[in-house]
Amino acid sequence: MTNRYEELLARAAADETVLGVILSGSRARGAATEHSDFDVYVVVGERDGAWRTSRTPELDTIVMSPADIADVSDEWQRYSYRGARVLLDRLDGHIAELVRRQATLSPAETDAWVREYLDGYLNFAYRAAKSRRDGRPEAADLDERESVAWFLWTLFALYGRVRPYNKFLRWELDTHPLPAPWTADHLIATLTERPSALLPELERAVRAKGFSDVIDEWDLSLLR
Repeated sequence: MTNRYEELLARAAADETVLGVILSGSRARGAATEHSDFDVYVVVGERDGAWRTSRTPELDTIVMSPADIADVSDEWQRYSYRGARVLLDRLDGHIAELVRRQATLSPAETDAWVREYLDGYLNFAYRAAKSRRDGRPEAADLDERESVAWFLWTLFALYGRVRPYNKFLRWELDTHPLPAPWTADHLIATLTERPSALLPELERAVRAKGFSDVIDEWDLSLLR
């Protein structure tokens, strides 16, 4: 497996049409196991067929243009650039800047994402509370579980960051800690056991960051 990866790097370095090479995933983040593959973005100016996207159990090669990396509209994909390593940059740092841009939120994005995902989280939390009140525990549990994704998008957006994939949640919190109380142990254990228990802490963080107006649109008496 390592040989295929090294062969890919050598081929890219020898090909002047390759503008950049980016290593992503577990290998880039120092979180690889014996089963981890290599996730590599090969950046080219023109998709002329010399380089093709391919995926194998050992090596994923994704061919992209600078315009592809500059497109930040795919919110879920953006975390793949978090902790990514730029191995080759023939654009004098532009590839590295595009990677950084993907992995962080602008102030405008932070505002929009917090508002969207916080509203979604409160919606699911409210539905769960109503179902629990009305004697429908299964529906309540399903809504509470569904709220977790919205909670994580909200929490990380509050701090200008994209939501990590669940696989990397602990790595993210251990390597790039959030302010108290959002330690990896506390957050993961509570999200796993009873996500709604985090609402008071999230509310305090949201209000401190200036998003009280989103919270105040909801009657949270039932949740409290």
